[in-house]
Amino acid sequence: MRLNLSLKPLAALFLAVVLAACQTAQTSAPITPTQPAAQSQVQSASLPVISYAPATAVERGFSALVINAATGEELFAEDASAPRYPASLTKMMTLYLLFEAVSSGRYSLSSPLNVSANAASQPPAKIGLKAGSTITVEQAARALSVKSANDVGVAVAENLAGSERAFARKMTQKARALGLTKTRFVNATGLPDPAQVTTARDMAKLGLALKRTFPQYASYYRARSFIYNGRSFKATNNLLGKVAGVDGLKTGYVRMSGYNLVATARRGGKQLVVVVMGGKSEAARDREVTRLLEAYF
Repeated sequence: MRLNLSLKPLAALFLAVVLAACQTAQTSAPITPTQPAAQSQVQSASLPVISYAPATAVERGFSALVINAATGEELFAEDASAPRYPASLTKMMTLYLLFEAVSSGRYSLSSPLNVSANAASQPPAKIGLKAGSTITVEQAARALSVKSANDVGVAVAENLAGSERAFARKMTQKARALGLTKTRFVNATGLPDPAQVTTARDMAKLGLALKRTFPQYASYYRARSFIYNGRSFKATNNLLGKVAGVDGLKTGYVRMSGYNLVATARRGGKQLVVVVMGGKSEAARDREVTRLLEAYF
């Protein structure tokens, strides 16, 4: 009888240990598969991004955006809200304000713009304006669109606002009015300045606004050359005449920005705006824009 009594507690203890081990195994067993499951969920969530641009891989370091010009729908986006230096994409806003001044009646296309020593002294790209000379509004608009001329950009700014600094404030104000929330301008040309920033998304909005608001100047953006004072200046947009449907819009480059391009194109009834910013070379930028156009047309 004593032996039986002493075995009962031992048996109960053994049973409790076994049950505890079973319970531990049951609660810990799901932990291992949950990690792959979580990884699977992350991969699934990223699939739309991967399939967003079939057969297209934006080169590392680029910001890119593809928009349906008719609807404004974003078809592809890669770091489209990342801060970028616009370089000469800036001149889209310079053109916008110049065209507004014409539409308001303040200027006509034949109105002369005075060229200051400051404007004439700007670094390239330029068309060689001379201090004390004049250039018409139409010539200025064409020089900005085709050659991306810095001397012309400053001349426009000084004539419209009295100084480039005052003009840049108007540029930023207009940017806000157009919904460009992450853009700030401090000059009219896009020459290097750390305070002059934007995003691919904002530049797409600006390009759309420029073409929609002032369609009468579409021929300026698609021109492959521009003649001033007997000199012919080649367009900076290499895709004009080379990639089907491309009809604009603006290039930009300074060392701190890399190679930028806002390209517009039409094929049949479809219109696209493609923005690539931060290209490592002109060829890499043009190649990426072309790939995106082919992917979404």
